Amino acid sequence: MTQKVALITGAARGIGLATTRLFLKSGWRVAMVDWDGAELTSASADQNDVLPIECDVSKPDDVEDILSKTLNAFGQVDALINNAGVADFGPIEETDFERWRRVMATNLDGVFLMSQAATPALKETKGNIVNIASISGLRASTLRVAYGTSKAAVIQLTKQQAAELGEYGIRANCVCPGPVRTKLAMAVHSQDIIDAYHDAIPLNRYGNEDEIAEAICFLASDKASYVTGQILAADGGFDSTGVGLPALRKP
Repeated sequence: MTQKVALITGAARGIGLATTRLFLKSGWRVAMVDWDGAELTSASADQNDVLPIECDVSKPDDVEDILSKTLNAFGQVDALINNAGVADFGPIEETDFERWRRVMATNLDGVFLMSQAATPALKETKGNIVNIASISGLRASTLRVAYGTSKAAVIQLTKQQAAELGEYGIRANCVCPGPVRTKLAMAVHSQDIIDAYHDAIPLNRYGNEDEIAEAICFLASDKASYVTGQILAADGGFDSTGVGLPALRKP
């Protein structure tokens, strides 16, 4: 049986790298896409059955290159994981158009471009798309006018993909991570913010990258063969509880 192939964007670190490793553990081959060449080289160095591709998903020419290289190397795409994203937070009044477009270009345009380019290959395999949005796309919070709006748009785009591509046997689903204990998050979250998140999350803790990867790989697997158009919040119950964090609302 031919090994399945996952094409993962934002694969050099964090959730993307954890997802890469889980797919490899499950016997898949993986095309690892990232715009950070140094990190990508480091992340892929000790991995077998991977193809590192340094490209920017917000650029149409780069996207075509990604698909071409993946198909030349592996011959197929069974799952597209749209994970690449920019986390740029700031108040509405300080979010100029340049900042807005920078976030939208990667977080939304990149998902659209990658999905559109991969559709012919996914038709051949009756494959699937898993888009990575965020809990910020499900519930509003401070400082996230561009980020949250981009992720809410990804959620709607997922439903659109499911509606239009289902007739080809292509499934499309979306994972919305809640607070995840990444190196970046721990570097910028003060103790007040950490405590506030713990108080607001029913499971009373941050998630970890492997837990989000498990959700992604499930939706991409045959175990989810009748699941499409769904939005899965992997968030410790955060979306089911109150609004806002006092530590983030302080002037």
